[in-house]
Amino acid sequence: MTKGTKIILGAFLTLLFAALGADVALAQEHAAGGGGSSSMIALAAGIAIAGAAIGAALGQGRAVAAAMESIGRNPNAADRIQTPMILGLAFIEALAIYALVIAFLLQGKI
Repeated sequence: MTKGTKIILGAFLTLLFAALGADVALAQEHAAGGGGSSSMIALAAGIAIAGAAIGAALGQGRAVAAAMESIGRNPNAADRIQTPMILGLAFIEALAIYALVIAFLLQGKI
């Protein structure tokens, strides 16, 4: 297992345990009449942005690395590789923006 994979796995497990523990921690507040759902919505919005940012960064990094390796092997094909790479990066970034919009919509419900 590489160092980057261990870091990502550790971050995922930390977020998972935080999400699972939040329900128990907020049970007292909810039972006392407080609105525990607003803090869960805030947690969901934060996890949505974090997950989208991590996923988009990893996807873009791998796409650009593969494109640069292909251009390095065949420099004459650079123009045929660059355009689909930029299009793919735009699609990856659009998914991250969708997560940001969802997070803003969730913040509006608090």
